[in-house]
Amino acid sequence: MRRKEWIIHGLLIFGCYMACALGASVQQKAESVTPISTFSPPEGNTTFIDGTTWCVAQPGVSQEDLQNALDWACGLGAADCSAVQPDGPCYQPDTLLSHASYAFNSYYQQNGNSDIACNFGGTAAITTRNPSYGSCVYLTSEPTSASTPPLARSFTLQGLIIFIFLCLIAGH
Repeated sequence: MRRKEWIIHGLLIFGCYMACALGASVQQKAESVTPISTFSPPEGNTTFIDGTTWCVAQPGVSQEDLQNALDWACGLGAADCSAVQPDGPCYQPDTLLSHASYAFNSYYQQNGNSDIACNFGGTAAITTRNPSYGSCVYLTSEPTSASTPPLARSFTLQGLIIFIFLCLIAGH
């Protein structure tokens, strides 16, 4: 009996700790929605005042570096590069800069729009200007904080902790 009480107390303390930790990280995210006048916006930056961001290749960088970054994005990076294959909607113009921009953005969007997901060895930059053209539509991500309010996220964690607590009591 004493052991179950310790387990229950431990779970409650852990639940409080997790709720506080989650609340702190949500608070940090809320503060990061202020626009920053650089090419490196805050992590998860799809909810700042100007809206969605894209990641594109920088003109003027080394062609070799750009090709290496493109190869990584479409290979180990697992970006969806099908649109820049021959007969794909983004194949034209058939330039390294254009193909790299599409691939970089694909990777960036698939990896949470964080500034670190748009580095590629310094060959890419974040932009607020939509690079889509004609039938070539660059991917975008839904804002995470707009889809789930912070309070709901913390209630979900608290609900999980309460569920575990009730399961332990029911097993009594």
